[in-house]
Amino acid sequence: MKGNKVNFIPANAILLIGPTGSGKTPLGNYIEEYGFNGKRCFHFDFGHELRSIAGIDPPPHGFDKDDHAFIRGVLEKGLLLENEHFHIAEKIVEYFLNRKGFRDDDMLLLNGLPRHIDQAQDVARVADIRKLIVLECSPDDIFGRILGNTGGDRTERTDDSIGMVRKKLDIFERRTKPLIDYYSKINSKIFRIKVTTTSTAENLYSGLISIPGIF
Repeated sequence: MKGNKVNFIPANAILLIGPTGSGKTPLGNYIEEYGFNGKRCFHFDFGHELRSIAGIDPPPHGFDKDDHAFIRGVLEKGLLLENEHFHIAEKIVEYFLNRKGFRDDDMLLLNGLPRHIDQAQDVARVADIRKLIVLECSPDDIFGRILGNTGGDRTERTDDSIGMVRKKLDIFERRTKPLIDYYSKINSKIFRIKVTTTSTAENLYSGLISIPGIF
């Protein structure tokens, strides 16, 4: 791992939440490039981090062979990290923050973590999620976006088969979507954006920053 170990726990984090194919990664990258309310904002794309670490052999410093094998298995089977494996997610977050040179006054944009309510309680140790950006997209629009690679982020993805996408949508409805109510009940602010087949990251960003109270 490069650089000094990061000990700072972000006091202000945003969770970007939406079903697979709804444009989370392109929007997150766009926010990272253009900032958020004048702050540096680092987009932590959990799926991207998993794929990146899985492709490094030997695994990066801090990850043992069992961690590496488990990460690859998660990707191949489309599974979620459950509570007993959250230590791996913590390693991935730490690896990301160190690599980015995260500072106390920066903002962390979480995408793909937490993925379910039990995990949210673990994430609270490393991030204080005060806002949610919810991307709302119908299944038809999701398949249209994936087939057309609308966001430009599906190239060479190996987990976009119809069966795998349907499995991810089912998991999102059952396990991930309840996070919206969970965070609402603990007074996090919820901001919703409608996503269509043709919505681009630029469109979504423009819509986002125009929402009253987003900052």
